[in-house]
Amino acid sequence: MTAVPALAVEDLSVEFRTRSGVVKALEGVSFSVGKGETLAIVGESGSGKSVTAYALMGILDPAGRVTAGRAVLGGLDLIAASASELAEVRGREIAMIFQNPRTALNPIRPVGRQIADVLIRHGNVRRAEAPAGTVDLLRAVGITDPARRAQAYPFEMSGGMCQRVMIALALAARPALLIADEPTTGLDVTTQAVIMDIVAELAGESGMATIFITHDLALAGQRADRIVVMHAGHVVENATTRELIARPNHPYTAELIAATPDGATSLDALAAIAGSLPDLRRADLPPCRYSERCPRKTDLCDQPLPHPPPGSAHFVACWNPL
Repeated sequence: MTAVPALAVEDLSVEFRTRSGVVKALEGVSFSVGKGETLAIVGESGSGKSVTAYALMGILDPAGRVTAGRAVLGGLDLIAASASELAEVRGREIAMIFQNPRTALNPIRPVGRQIADVLIRHGNVRRAEAPAGTVDLLRAVGITDPARRAQAYPFEMSGGMCQRVMIALALAARPALLIADEPTTGLDVTTQAVIMDIVAELAGESGMATIFITHDLALAGQRADRIVVMHAGHVVENATTRELIARPNHPYTAELIAATPDGATSLDALAAIAGSLPDLRRADLPPCRYSERCPRKTDLCDQPLPHPPPGSAHFVACWNPL
């Protein structure tokens, strides 16, 4: 990790109020990402990856609320910031690529106008200069004939094209932090690689920090400098990619790796992860939310989870690590 992280998240907790009870979606989530670093957040569906991103962006569902924690970006605590402060930093200092670009883009406005809005609002670009800046951005993300494409509506473009437009939108003001939430969902393998290459290249040019959210551990292993593993709203392991893949400490991380195809392993050799995520509405959730699925469980697992020491290079939230 860098000495001064671009983003430092400390003990972030989020809950959702529903008709059937309170869902404790995140509990004590902590991690940091440095300038120019790519941090992957991995885990099963429902582990809290996207909720973490939405909390950082200040766009949680109205039923959700942050109950504790800090998230400091450039000296500003995103959690304590006012709505007007968040409106200023979103797009300028922190930007997000959403899972489904077709629902994230405005369907009744040409994509070029949507990018121009960001350039004018957050990029300090004059209105007369915005069209040229839009064309430059579309060209930078690999869209051919960008001047013509800028006039197109989202429904006139393929999924891969829409995702490139989303990247152009997110990077228009050259933010300090980019959150990419499953940016390759629904794309073919070739387009996935192109999209990830574009993000990595543009991030490298500007020194931007990147949080890459994915359920694909193999993809995270190829693209990230560091990996955070989440399970049921907890961070269970945090290490450099090389260290985590070579020597996973948490039983859940090891299970994820064993269940991940790598091209050299037959499908028969892949191991399913036993059990399922716990019901996060339960009042009796154990301190370790993986304990009811874990083959290494002991009485010690009923104690509160260990917390990462400051500057920990490899943290594991487990009393019986591998």
